[in-house]
Amino acid sequence: MLPLVPLPLDVVAGDGRLTLDAAVVVGDHAATVARVLGLPVGAAAEGTASGSATVVRTALDASAGPAGSTSAERHSVEVAADGVVLRGATEEALFRAATTLAQVVEVGADGIPSVPVVTVHDAPRYGWRGLTVDVARHFFEPDVLVRVVDLMARYKLSVLHLHLTDDQGWRLELPSRPLLTERSGKGEVGDGPGGFYTADEFGRLQEYAAERFVRVVPELDMPGHTNAATHAYGELVPGGEPTDRYAGIEVGFSKLTLDVPGTEPFLRDIFGDVARLTLGEYVHIGGDEVLTMGADEYRRIVHLVHEIVTSHGKKVVGWQEIAQAEPPAGTVLQYWDTRADLDDVRRASAAGSRVLMSPATNVYLDMRYDADDTTGQTWGDSMPPVELRDSYEWDPETSLGGLPAGTVEGVEAALWTEYVDGADQLFFRLLPRLAASAEVAWTAQEQREWDGFRVRVAGESTAWRARGLAFHASPQVDWA
Repeated sequence: MLPLVPLPLDVVAGDGRLTLDAAVVVGDHAATVARVLGLPVGAAAEGTASGSATVVRTALDASAGPAGSTSAERHSVEVAADGVVLRGATEEALFRAATTLAQVVEVGADGIPSVPVVTVHDAPRYGWRGLTVDVARHFFEPDVLVRVVDLMARYKLSVLHLHLTDDQGWRLELPSRPLLTERSGKGEVGDGPGGFYTADEFGRLQEYAAERFVRVVPELDMPGHTNAATHAYGELVPGGEPTDRYAGIEVGFSKLTLDVPGTEPFLRDIFGDVARLTLGEYVHIGGDEVLTMGADEYRRIVHLVHEIVTSHGKKVVGWQEIAQAEPPAGTVLQYWDTRADLDDVRRASAAGSRVLMSPATNVYLDMRYDADDTTGQTWGDSMPPVELRDSYEWDPETSLGGLPAGTVEGVEAALWTEYVDGADQLFFRLLPRLAASAEVAWTAQEQREWDGFRVRVAGESTAWRARGLAFHASPQVDWA
């Protein structure tokens, strides 16, 4: 069993190993592959390398990957006694192939790296394989998010969704509304210092992620979870007075008011700014836990924000609650609350919305691992602990019953940070459950099985330790 996470579709193991001593990469997008493998680029123009170097050849090839796959990420890895060939349908597919190869590199006692002779043909189950990180309740510096992107790339995740705004803080500098970060960039849960990303820092993070084929989706959560906005701009409040700073963890008490004159210009400014700052095709509009607003006003705000975002050429993602507003076809609904009545989601999906699967009972990574986990989130009796096996043994296609076939857009784990303060706590909550979520999103349902995963993920702890990443040593795994 090769220690690959996520598990590929088709693996044929051979005999022996190939050393990568003095290896070079040549061919299509050689620089992209070489960066993953930590190898130099060879004589790409000739397609050969001089001397006795092992050659890793790369080629764009529409026939790569499993037969019949149409995924842009389909790829093949072919390791033989005389060299390596990586083939992919696109540059992204070659990156995924290189990621597979990098996972099976072993360094011997002599310090020479080698890989097993093997042939792999692979493609993902879903194109959207994501992670939500809440940077509003607790702020994380850009270098921490860079480490998160590196971890995501290892497990072939493709979307980093940043929850940038909430009651406690506003984390993205927007040109049209500077007070959002001047006043509400400060503070977080527990009244810590907080912080925010400048427009330049957000751009650099997106570029870094894009080099690793991770798309960044920014979220401005409206029309609830808005105390940071109303603290910065009193014009959003009927009485005209800014709200006080909030450092607690309650939800549902804040909202915008559509009929206040300042609300629509504010929404047009902030969503116009974030659309212009976003390199990818999606903007997340939030929409969750609006507990003190009438249905008609909620519907009007959701449709207004949808119109603003799409007018700037972006596609809309929102939490499952926006299904109540009957959004236009093509909207992506992020399903999270397994306790809720989901008939609105089913009706919206029948009308053409897509569903992104983030059920809290499986992939909310802030949830406690077990009864002794005092730093994890709990929703009382409505939310049992979420151990590693719970994050692995579920099927996105059946988790929310009654959806039309082909409706599921993908899988996205989520990490909320009311109780997560600092990088070590963040990675402790991500690992090992993020690896499980990644395999759910990548590997065909019929090929996944718990006993094999628990063996493969055990070996990943070596890489986590080498990167200095804290993790939960789940008792469900015999760790290396």
